[in-house]
Amino acid sequence: MAFYFETPSHTFSEYLLVPGYSSAKCIPANVSLKTPVVKFRKGEEESPLSMNIPMTSAIMQAVSDDNMAIALAKEGGISFIYGSQTIEDQAAMVARVKAYKAGFVVSDSNLTPENTLEDILALKEKTGHSTVAITDDGTANGKLLGIVASRDYRVSRMSLDTKVADFMTPLEQIVSAPKDVTLKEANNIIWDHKLNSLPVLDDDGHLMYMVFRKDYSSHKENPLELLDDSKRYIVGAGINTRDYAERVPALVEAGVDVLCIDSSEGFSEWQKLTIDWIREHYGDTVKVGAGNVVDEEGFRFLAEAGADFIKIGIGGGSICITREQKGIGRGQATSVIEVAAARDKYFEETGVYIPICSDGGIVYDHHITLALAMGSDFVMLGRYFSRFDESPTNKVNINGSYMKEYWGEGSARARNWQRYDLGGDKKLSFEEGVDSYVPYAGSLKDNVNASLAKVRSTMCNCGALTIEELQKNAKLTLVSATSIVEGGAHDVLLKDNRNL
Repeated sequence: MAFYFETPSHTFSEYLLVPGYSSAKCIPANVSLKTPVVKFRKGEEESPLSMNIPMTSAIMQAVSDDNMAIALAKEGGISFIYGSQTIEDQAAMVARVKAYKAGFVVSDSNLTPENTLEDILALKEKTGHSTVAITDDGTANGKLLGIVASRDYRVSRMSLDTKVADFMTPLEQIVSAPKDVTLKEANNIIWDHKLNSLPVLDDDGHLMYMVFRKDYSSHKENPLELLDDSKRYIVGAGINTRDYAERVPALVEAGVDVLCIDSSEGFSEWQKLTIDWIREHYGDTVKVGAGNVVDEEGFRFLAEAGADFIKIGIGGGSICITREQKGIGRGQATSVIEVAAARDKYFEETGVYIPICSDGGIVYDHHITLALAMGSDFVMLGRYFSRFDESPTNKVNINGSYMKEYWGEGSARARNWQRYDLGGDKKLSFEEGVDSYVPYAGSLKDNVNASLAKVRSTMCNCGALTIEELQKNAKLTLVSATSIVEGGAHDVLLKDNRNL
């Protein structure tokens, strides 16, 4: 007879936090959201990798590319760049992130002298960058011939078919730096010559990097930015259980800081085999998370397999239809609570603390706080980040409202069949994700700061100044359907300007 759970599983929306005693020190400015990412011997050492905020972006084509990784690292979190692309393309994204913080940016805005003003404007709209490198072949590593900045043209006075060659600043008028220039030297050149950008060239005049004035003050603007020992941004990457022997070495060579096995269900020998291979070839130097699981048994399996962190959740994502298609999964809140208890039990037995990540089921900002209170060390978000300027999807106007495209890794559009550990090469004949739109929400920085302001405030209401204190002190209560209705605006006529 099949095993039967006596109690139903629950979602985050079925819980509330009960306030606890707050001392005078419990103010949002005093709250630390620092959290471990990979396993460590708690009480004896620090985690080899931590985040300054408990947020990671999902391993999805519609969410996590190098632009998202840079933006999130600036705020203190980690993006896991999607693995449903060629090994070369994924490794290149990782390399661009690692190059960016060093101050030497591989240019993503490049054209030739034969392009037109119309091409300049289209590229600026696409990338959001106003400086365009003009090279002989239009690539980031071509021979530099000139630069186009906003000061070089006036749309109102020029024809859109004007050739770039007619208005670019030519190479002979550009201050550049040699390939061996240090970041400090580059910044001195920028300030001495009152430049906004400085191209770095190799011995043959080919463009290697750009250094920008605006990056000089970025740390002051982003005090929580997440950096490695070389002052480069931290970045993660997704892998699968099929081509890891080729993919992992390329990602390690590119400088990846942490890996995560991207799978629809992690309680599988395929994941153990993948972790075994990584340990055999890299020991503990390469950090790898695994998942997803929804109960104690799944957690224990991956913990003993050697996972550095473990993801929780099956079927809870907004674009995931696994439960509908296959009838497997579990309410996200119940899953987190049980796996957190298993994590604590494992720590008591071994002294090793394995961070857990709640992946999916986050609909509202307060769900982040609930996930943390229930035991998660951090959360992974897809829909949340897909709405921002920094996601790699198109912004479209639908009936007067701006939307962003968002699709699941289990959808036909993503065609990420490698994340299904079913053996062989036969592709799945059904989908476990949908193709959709989400409301456009603006910049990542503004939204993340707003969301985390709520998290910090709620933690203070619970008498907690750290995530660990929240997990220890939080009091949770199940709520009825009636009390859920009561929790929102009711019995009033809302004004149209209530959000102003």
